Amino acid sequence: MTRPIALLIAISMIVGGWMAVSVSDARAHCQIPCGIYDDPARIAGLKEDAETIRKAVSSLKEMTEPHHHDHGHDHSHDHEHLDELTKFNQGTRWILAKDQHAQNIQDVVSYYFLTQRVKAVPADQEGYDTYIAQLAGFHRVMVAAMKCKQTVSLEQVDELDAAISVVAQWY
Repeated sequence: MTRPIALLIAISMIVGGWMAVSVSDARAHCQIPCGIYDDPARIAGLKEDAETIRKAVSSLKEMTEPHHHDHGHDHSHDHEHLDELTKFNQGTRWILAKDQHAQNIQDVVSYYFLTQRVKAVPADQEGYDTYIAQLAGFHRVMVAAMKCKQTVSLEQVDELDAAISVVAQWY
């Protein structure tokens, strides 16, 4: 293989790898603009992501509740250690899923709704109040998603659901 071809392959692998980890979720849609929009599907995706966050938070809370062991059975130290490692592993996976779905929400709001669907209206024109309400509504969704990343709180998930319900009315 010639040096230029090997260099091109190496560069394409680096760029491809970078794009694989940096490009937002495909559900955020393109910015060509293609003119193909499916707002109800995007809203349904936001709701599904929020439902996954709720499941993650509930599962994490359940995992950390104290469980009373039956003291009539002898539990070896190795078995208890394995249980703790399994809980740690599963807890880590739930946290990653929670954060990933919150990020998906932020990406869809940012790359799809705010850049493609919410249309700016000058302050002196009809529709300005709706425009401001949409900006505020989507900002609320993004902040709620951020707080779901920062916490393990069902109250924050409730706020996320409420925020999504507000923006869903426009689509």
